[in-house]
Amino acid sequence: MVSNDGPITGSAALVLVDGVSLLRPDEQVFEAMLRGWSNQGLARNLAPATVKAREYQVRAFQLHADTFPWEWMAHTADEWFADLRAVHHLARSTLRGYQVTVRLFCAFVINPDYGWAEECVLRFGTHPVQIITEHNAAQHVADVESQPGKRAFTRAELQDLFNYADEQVAFKRARGKKGWLSAFRDATILKTAYSFGTRRAETQLLDLSDFGRNPEAPEFGEFGVVHVRHGKAKRASPPKRRSVLTVWPWTVEILEQWFLEVRPLFGADHNPAAWPSERAPRVSVATLDHRLAAYRDELGFERVLDFHSLRRSYVTHLIEDGWDPRFVQDQVGHEHASTTAIYTGVSSDFRVRTLRKALDSIVSAAIGEEPTTEGGAQ
Repeated sequence: MVSNDGPITGSAALVLVDGVSLLRPDEQVFEAMLRGWSNQGLARNLAPATVKAREYQVRAFQLHADTFPWEWMAHTADEWFADLRAVHHLARSTLRGYQVTVRLFCAFVINPDYGWAEECVLRFGTHPVQIITEHNAAQHVADVESQPGKRAFTRAELQDLFNYADEQVAFKRARGKKGWLSAFRDATILKTAYSFGTRRAETQLLDLSDFGRNPEAPEFGEFGVVHVRHGKAKRASPPKRRSVLTVWPWTVEILEQWFLEVRPLFGADHNPAAWPSERAPRVSVATLDHRLAAYRDELGFERVLDFHSLRRSYVTHLIEDGWDPRFVQDQVGHEHASTTAIYTGVSSDFRVRTLRKALDSIVSAAIGEEPTTEGGAQ
């Protein structure tokens, strides 16, 4: 099938060469389909990593089915997804992501604009069909599908985590170990992620130039705002940018010590990365995960606490401290307030204080007295 301007991106007419005999037609046509689908994804401005991941998932399905797209049927997909769910215990969201991938691939190869169905009929006497429908696709009915145990750090846990990170720096430095520099870096990263509520990749990809002044809060000096340039992107869109304002004075202290005293010891004068590594220009996300997991396990915390829990803690603690919910929403870059609400897990103490305040107001109104403040004065 061709358009007025000729074959379109990803079509059989572009990927397969006319008049050339194929030695292994089934394998070669399947590979050509994948190549055409990848071209279509790139033309839609999908990230190369997304295109590659989806191609991997389709290959995994084809390997399990041991047949090719023009032979696939709905029960073929059902068997694979049942295996992924029951045997490999994939999360609901991951399983649905695989189903979306297979559905999109099938939609591509049956689209007459690309000519793959016609090509299959000519070569194999049959054609592909859509095998993921409303009858066998997992439905997305919940606002959030993360593990129920996922939560924020309590304030006490967070303080213990930061104290332990600082102790590791002091321990290694006192013994003359070079590892104290990386331990100091990672401790600063953990505190920074909490200070600004940034995601793991957002934190890892920060540069020195991303920190700057906030004219409305000059007391924070050169660290009054951080410009997040690698925020979570929408589908087929570039990373979303946002500016996050500094809210706690102690944040400035830890950043000044890192950038002015410790980071120069890495010898990274010409490296723009905020968090350089000894072996690479920038620390890896795997290092961040490993460091937090190691500290968490040493402290005996629940394993559900991960790097993203620092972001949950930021949202929770700001809300508990009375910050305006819209301000918190803008700080963390949520488009909808409902998303921020999902992150908020206020502590039991906060709920008790809120309930007590409300009950005291009700009782005071009933007996005609002015409610008292927390300090006891009317």
